[in-house]
Order: sequence, then C-alpha cells, then structure tokens
Amino acid sequence: MVFALLIFLPFVYALLAYALGAFAKRAQALFVMVCLTVEFAWMCFLAKPVVLQQQSIFLRIPNLCGLGLSFALDGFRAIYGFIACLMWTMTGIFSPDYMDHDPNKSRYYLFFLLTLGATLGVFFSADLYTTFVFFEIMSFTSYVWVAQDEKKASLQAAQTYLGVAVIGGMVMLFGLFMLNSMLGTLQMDQITQAAGAYEDKTKLYMAGACTLVGFGAKAGAFPLHIWLPKAHPVAPAPASALLSGILTKSGIFGILVITTRLFFSDVAWGNLLLWIGVITMVWGAVLALLSTNLKRTLACSSMSQIGFILIGIACSCLLTKERCVAVNGTVLHMINHSLIKLVLFMAAGVVYMNAHQLELDDIRGFGRKKPFLHVVFLLGALSIGGVPFVGSGYVSKTLLHEALVALGNPKVEWIFLFSGGCTIGYMTKIYLCVFWEKNQNEQRQLQYDQIKTYMKPMSYLALGVPAVLLPLMGLLPGQTMDRLAKLSDGFLREYHMEEVSYFSLECLKGAAISILIGLLIYVLVVRLLLVPNNSYINPLPKWMDLENQFYRPLLLGCLFFVFRLLCRILDSLVDTIVVLLRKTIYRDQKISQELLEGNVVTVFVGECLNRFKKIANHTWRRKNPIQTDYVHRMAMVSETISDNIDLISHSLSYGLLLFGLGLFVTIGYLLFYSNL
Repeated sequence: MVFALLIFLPFVYALLAYALGAFAKRAQALFVMVCLTVEFAWMCFLAKPVVLQQQSIFLRIPNLCGLGLSFALDGFRAIYGFIACLMWTMTGIFSPDYMDHDPNKSRYYLFFLLTLGATLGVFFSADLYTTFVFFEIMSFTSYVWVAQDEKKASLQAAQTYLGVAVIGGMVMLFGLFMLNSMLGTLQMDQITQAAGAYEDKTKLYMAGACTLVGFGAKAGAFPLHIWLPKAHPVAPAPASALLSGILTKSGIFGILVITTRLFFSDVAWGNLLLWIGVITMVWGAVLALLSTNLKRTLACSSMSQIGFILIGIACSCLLTKERCVAVNGTVLHMINHSLIKLVLFMAAGVVYMNAHQLELDDIRGFGRKKPFLHVVFLLGALSIGGVPFVGSGYVSKTLLHEALVALGNPKVEWIFLFSGGCTIGYMTKIYLCVFWEKNQNEQRQLQYDQIKTYMKPMSYLALGVPAVLLPLMGLLPGQTMDRLAKLSDGFLREYHMEEVSYFSLECLKGAAISILIGLLIYVLVVRLLLVPNNSYINPLPKWMDLENQFYRPLLLGCLFFVFRLLCRILDSLVDTIVVLLRKTIYRDQKISQELLEGNVVTVFVGECLNRFKKIANHTWRRKNPIQTDYVHRMAMVSETISDNIDLISHSLSYGLLLFGLGLFVTIGYLLFYSNL
C-alpha cells in the first residue's frame, strides 16, 4: 500500500494544486514544493531496504485498466525513482521563479505533477502492459508542457511531439499484442524463459522492432528524434530539463527491458542498436554544433547522448566477457545525463528569464560578472564533455569507450571519439559565447552587466545541489558511481566487474583524444565557418529537415491513400446496397394495365386537382378558366423528381470522393495551421 501511494499520490497532488491555484496562487507554488519534498522523502524511505538489504518490493493491482497493473522496486528502479523525485523537486523549487509571470501557472503545475506520477509508473512497472499504460499517460500530460505558452511555434512543436508519441505508442502496442500472443505473458520476469522456448525468431524480431519504435520515439533515437530539437526550445526550462533528463530515459528503460529480456546476447539485435546508436550520436552532435539557439543546442546534445547510451546497450548484447563494462557504462551515463541536463537547462532558464532571448547573438555576454551561474554552467559543460577530474561524465564515457575497445570495431570507436569531440566543440561554443564574449550591442551588454539579482534565493539551491553532485561523483567514482552501477545488477542480470582504474593513462588517453578533437573543431569549424562577420549562423540546409521534407509528406500521402481506398469501398458498398434493394424491397412488379404516363399516385393527385379545377371553372374562374391538365402536370413533376434522384444516385461515388478530399484538406489544415 505504501508503494502504491508513491506512484498514485502525485495524481492527487496535481488535482489539489490545480484547485488551490483558483483562489491562492501564492500558496500553490509552496504546496507543490511541499508535495515534491514529501514524495522525495517517501522515495528515500522505500529505497533504503532495497539499497542496504537488497530487498525487492512487488505490488499487483488486479483488474485495474482491464488486465491489472503490476509494479516492482529493485536496485535499478530505486535509482531512477530517486533521480526522478530529485529532478522534480529541484525543478519544482525553480519553477516559481521561472513561471512567475506566466498566466497559466495552475495548468502548468497540474500537468507537472501528473507527469511525475506517470513517469514513476513507467520506471516501477513490472510488466510491459503497465509500462504502456503509464507511457501513454506520460506522453499526453507532457504534451501540455510543450504547448504551455500557446504561441504558434509552441503549438506546432507540440503537434510534432504528440504525433510522434501517439504513432510510436500505437506501433509499440501492436508489438505488445504480438508478444502477448506469442509468449502468453508480458511480465518482465517471465518473458525471458518464454522467449527462449519460442521457435519462430522472425516473429519475435518483428514484435521487438515494433516495441523499439515506440520506446525509441520517446528516447529521441534516430530517425524518430524530430520532436526533440523542436520541443525543448519552446517548453518552459524546468519542463525542458525533465523532458531531456528523465522522459527520454523512460524510452531507454523500455529498450533495456526488451534487450535484456528478449534479445540477450543476440548479435543481430545488438548490431541494429549499435548502428542506430552511432547515427543518433553523430547526427545529434552535428545538429548541436550547427545550432544557434541555446536550448536547441542542449536538446540536440541530448539526442547525441542518447546515442552514446544506445551504443552501450548494443555492446552489452555483442560482448560476453567484458559485458559488465558496457552495462555499467550504460547505466552510469543515463544517470549522468539526467543530472547534467537538469543543471544545464535550468541555467539556460536563468538566461531566458532575464534576457528573454535564446539566440546566441542575442544572449552573448549575458553570463559575464555572474560567477555563480558561470560556475554551475561550467560544471555541467565539463561533465557532459567527459573532461576528467571535474565531472561525472568522464567516468561513464570511459566505460563506454572501453566497451567499444573490447568490441574490436575501430571505425565505431573513432566515430565515438569524434562525437565526444563534437560535444566539446559545441559546449565550448555556447560557454564562451554566454560567459566570455561581449555582445555586439554595447547598450545590451551594459544592461546585462548591470543585472545583479538574476534569480531568487531558492533558485540558487535548485541549481547548486545537482551541480555539486557532478564533480563529487567525478572525483570519487569508486565510492559513488561504481556503487550505483552495482545496484542495477538485479534488473540487468548479475554482473561482477573488476575495479576500474579510471585515472590510468590508458583511460585518460581516450578523453584526451576527444578533448583535442573538440578544440580543433571549435577553432577550425566554429570560429572559421560558423561565426562569419562575428555573427553565429546555422548553415544546415532546409532539405535536411526530416519532419517537413519527409515525415509530413509521407503522412499526408498515407492519409490520401487511406481515404481514397475508403471511398472506393463505400462506392462498392452503395452499389451493392442498391442492387440488393432492387432485388428485394424495390423489385419490379407486373401491373395489369400500363399507365400512359406517371404512376398511380400522380394519376390520383392529378384527377383530384382536375375535379377541383372543374369546380373552379364553373364558379370564380368562369371568366378565366384554368386549362391545365393536372394528370399530365403531376406526371411531369414526378418525372423531374425521378430524374434528379437518378442523377444524385449516379453521382454518389463522386460525392464520396469529394467528401474524402474535404476530409483530407481538413486534416492537412489541422496538421499545419490549427491552433488546437
């Protein structure tokens, strides 16, 4: 029961916070912070026996959502439950400062807390059906974050985010249907044995590919990454931190489950993940390097780091003896990326709160004379760059690099080092731009320099706590990060990794190569090519925009095909109904005497009118008698009506096609221009 409250209480908190905002907006933010603090303390209380005594907690709620829901709390889930609660608490502390002038704070806090409950439901799920239920709740509640300010760019980004989430979710559901049909269960602790006994591996691969589409869409893996660079720049900074730091990891969680339960040591699956990871890693790094928007750069960076994590998962499939290195590197880089993006996105939020801009040319020089913000951002930048001694990112990237060395694929290893160099390059670009360079507009630079109070006291706490954790874990990896990695053994199978000498010359060599590549990229690419005339540019051509150049035309083409097929089916159906009616209810009948014109009804009405005409001609119409033969007149009217009905009947197919075309245009309007 206590475990269930940890998952479901955020939904209750959300409703109470929304109701409180109707009459006490100042108390609303305090209430949210109190709720998050209670949730964080509750998480620590439940995680204590799991961490110290290696106990696991299980919960089954039968019949809920049809098939029932099941949850578990082990070492790995405890880690990410703790990180989720920590990130929500820090962003909850930062939110009142950032959302101070937002007119829709109540809505923001409502979906802020709803998404917390959904995220915990995903990470604590013990079967894939429960994962799917909370996964979809999380997609819809986080959609509101992206559309929060209701501007055109935000609404379009929200449409993209929701479209990818819904399509990915439906494909994943199809894969889960297949798995349940083939294996007879979706319980995570049972599907491994069931999959091992299943003979048709082709169907298993098909089901796994479908689930990979759904989880990969949320993780931001190529080619389903299109929502990520568009959603982060328009979402509020606290929401961006959570979208990047924790919601993408829910997709990685699903990929980990599928990989370790269904395709453990499967070479084909491992190679698939490897190349998806390589493309995601490189493409995200290139997009970040070319970006001229602070939050977009950090968003593309998240895509690249997801690629690093996918490579780690792939190596865990492809390696045997050194598998533990890949697994530990994967888990630790997930943790590092969550904390790093928490720091960097909130720091970007501080910049936006004061400058109300995100383009590098506009915010250039903002961070000068702001030492706290300078140090916090620098710690995050050094950590994600994998710089040794000053950040935790070095530890996880070292393990991933060692896994690639053990894999024996020098091409992928050098791509890995190059991508790490790109990370150094784009983080150097935005760091020097914001904190060292001067703005070209001297008046604007003077305004930036005069800002002394750029955030409230509680925001210092929100940024400072996770920022301090990064160098602490980086300096003491054996006492901190190795222990965190060991907690995940129960979830990711048992591994016993020997102690790693993180600061040996061999390990430092890989980091040094990436740093050197990064400095060369900054000098030769950024300074020479991307900052002509001392102004930052993005030379990426429009034809490389996958969403507008590929996905939307493909979607519209599919809709056109579907509605054309539907019209043809309806056309055939109408013809079938007409033939059926002619052979049954409206079948031709023989009559004893054929009428010269009209039918029985028209003759009857016409004769009645002729008698009325005769009476009129002998009374008030005697001087101007009526000459019309109403039997003939009614026959003509009936003939006209019959001709019109025949015309409509024969043109029904055309009408259905017009209906399909109108519906197609309406959907196109909603996709491109609707503000809903």
